[in-house]
Amino acid sequence: MSRPFTSIAYPVAVDASLGRLQEETDYAAHVEQLIKQVLLTAPGERVNRPDFGCGVKRMVFAPNNEVSASLAQVTVFEALQRWLDPVIVVNNVKVSAINEVLQILVVYTLKARQQRLYLNLEVTL
Repeated sequence: MSRPFTSIAYPVAVDASLGRLQEETDYAAHVEQLIKQVLLTAPGERVNRPDFGCGVKRMVFAPNNEVSASLAQVTVFEALQRWLDPVIVVNNVKVSAINEVLQILVVYTLKARQQRLYLNLEVTL
């Protein structure tokens, strides 16, 4: 009999009713949290892994044009492949820069369950 899946929830929070760290019990939600961590962490932000992350927050400040959106799309795709390859297959990434908002659509497949999922993420100033 296998144990149910649990991990620390992201962002880290305390479950006041239990007096301990809040847990995530849904595997798909856990993987979505991992994707958000990769995308929203800037390279150099983690001390012991300075090359981790994608840094999409800084991409909001790039010129708002198709070239910047294409560069962001490639950067997001490569970061997800590099850091989450054991967990997901990245099927597609689409990035759109609209005013001060960077819209990111990631289509991915969970390797453990062969389940196709979508993540829509909007990054603003």
